Amino acid sequence: MINFTVGPVQSSENVRSIGYEQVPYFRTEEFSNVMKENENLMLKFSKAPNNSRVVFITGSGTASMEAVVMNCFTKEDKVLVVNGGSFGQRFSDLCDIFEIRHDDIKLEVGKSLKKEELYKYDNQGYTGLLVNVHETSTGVHYDIEMISDFCKKNDIFLVVDAISSFLADDFDMASLGVDIMITGSQKALACPPGISIIVLSPKAVSKVESNNVKSMYFDLKSALKNGERGQTPFTPAVGILRQINVRLKEIENNGGVDFEIKRINELAVDFRNKIKGMPFELVSESMSNAVTALHPTTASANDIFLILKDEYHIWVCPNGGKLKDEIFRVGHIGDLSIEDNSKLIAAFNDLIKRGIV
Repeated sequence: MINFTVGPVQSSENVRSIGYEQVPYFRTEEFSNVMKENENLMLKFSKAPNNSRVVFITGSGTASMEAVVMNCFTKEDKVLVVNGGSFGQRFSDLCDIFEIRHDDIKLEVGKSLKKEELYKYDNQGYTGLLVNVHETSTGVHYDIEMISDFCKKNDIFLVVDAISSFLADDFDMASLGVDIMITGSQKALACPPGISIIVLSPKAVSKVESNNVKSMYFDLKSALKNGERGQTPFTPAVGILRQINVRLKEIENNGGVDFEIKRINELAVDFRNKIKGMPFELVSESMSNAVTALHPTTASANDIFLILKDEYHIWVCPNGGKLKDEIFRVGHIGDLSIEDNSKLIAAFNDLIKRGIV
């Protein structure tokens, strides 16, 4: 199978080889050193401000989204949620669960956030803003610099879910004034799913330490305290954290975060050039390098997904719900190549020849 989904994605041989090994005991100096390396490289790659911290949660990206909402906001806050798809809706749902006052900026499928729409909420007393900078369900990549300027002007605590865009798109946490960035192991980090990562600015660390959270597993104060010694409060996904360590050093040795973004961009551009003239419409008016969302004009998106999987041994990424037959997505992250793109294009051409699309 060739995997063009947006998570889990294909891993390098070095990462896969760690998965084959026996999982070691982790309450050791050796594992603490691995975790400190992970933290330092994550801070470097996210371009976090000085004295920032990193927390590694054993759980999917949603676990870290929940941890951030419950640790950083209270019923006294008033939060703005950019809601342009299923993951923006998830932030909104979390605010409902924790009874945090919030308003949603609802966007149509594939539409980016415009300045005039955002500034309707200017000077309205908001204390936080939650945004999935890349709404993975529709492929829309929001203008994070515009959002950053808005938050700086209004002194708003900015939380960015960069789960599918970290390492795929430019992101400078310090210059953007982002207080928290969230990502996950199974996207451009190209490791198995199971670890989500929270990068906290000094302001975010102070906010976490001043809040009293009624949670054992998701208490970030405890995670930060244990992180000082390179450990986690509870048993983590040790094997995946070791794979993350290998992957982070792999990126560093290959030229760093800027080289990795350039590599993913070249894959995305190559694919988008090759599909020109095919019966697919681009869904997003503002795309991330990480994924291309496509609307087939002559066939069901889900049928294409199933035929590619069963007959061509290629995974693309389906959608659920009302978008099931409307949109499928092609990822450009993970251990993919230009040659892999060509194989997918050949499969598309064969589907056209067979009259399926």
